Amino acid sequence: MDSKSMSTPMTPNLKKLCSDDSDLVDPTMYRQLIGSLMYLVNTRPDICFVVSTLSQYMCEPRQTHWAAAKHVLRYLRGTVGYGLRYTADSDMQLVGYTDSDWAGSVEDRKNTSGCCFSLGSTVISWFSRKQTSVALSSAEVEYIAACMAARKAVWLWKLLAGLFGHMLEPTVICCDNQSCVQMSVNPVHHDTTKHVEMRYHYVRDMVQRCAVELQFVPTDEQVADVLTKPLVRGKFEGFRKMLGIVDDVSLAEREC
Repeated sequence: MDSKSMSTPMTPNLKKLCSDDSDLVDPTMYRQLIGSLMYLVNTRPDICFVVSTLSQYMCEPRQTHWAAAKHVLRYLRGTVGYGLRYTADSDMQLVGYTDSDWAGSVEDRKNTSGCCFSLGSTVISWFSRKQTSVALSSAEVEYIAACMAARKAVWLWKLLAGLFGHMLEPTVICCDNQSCVQMSVNPVHHDTTKHVEMRYHYVRDMVQRCAVELQFVPTDEQVADVLTKPLVRGKFEGFRKMLGIVDDVSLAEREC
């Protein structure tokens, strides 16, 4: 609590985490800290990516990983009053955002997929997950991420339909890659996507069934970007606000 707070949960340079030059640290203490942060991710999607990244080093944590974990604590120290704020006067429409970081992992050049879904004013579901295969193009990376988002969207779509008692409109999933959007609706690109595994064409099937709809969104408005890579302060704070994470303490003081 006496540490200096940080403006972002992670530094943009990920190469330091892959270095084996630093000393090993107590794995039990490191795992306890990461486990606590995993619990906090349930209400703080802004630290989802960094916790997902640091959890990959729980077998042999080193001093660089321990310092990165303490960096998250220093960020939480300065944003202890922040949280998701839901309002009743917003349009209750399920909208998703999906993005990925191409070859973001320095160790194996695998990609990180990020996705979040908002219902009304704030997100209700999110994840940051490392892909299991190495993609050959940015379009393939985005297409795999869109497939993961489509599966999540169909599950939420059926859940909300059961709660409200009627079928909902197709879930809009925003993507910042034009090729990915075209691949989901246009079979003409089949010759250039033969290497893509068939299980990833699930998103095309859901688009044809009108369960989901992929739409293009500019990169500056792609809120899922915060779930795929560490960002600089300006972009991070902007996307954090778009997620619906606000300082509830400050809001309460202003309302009083």
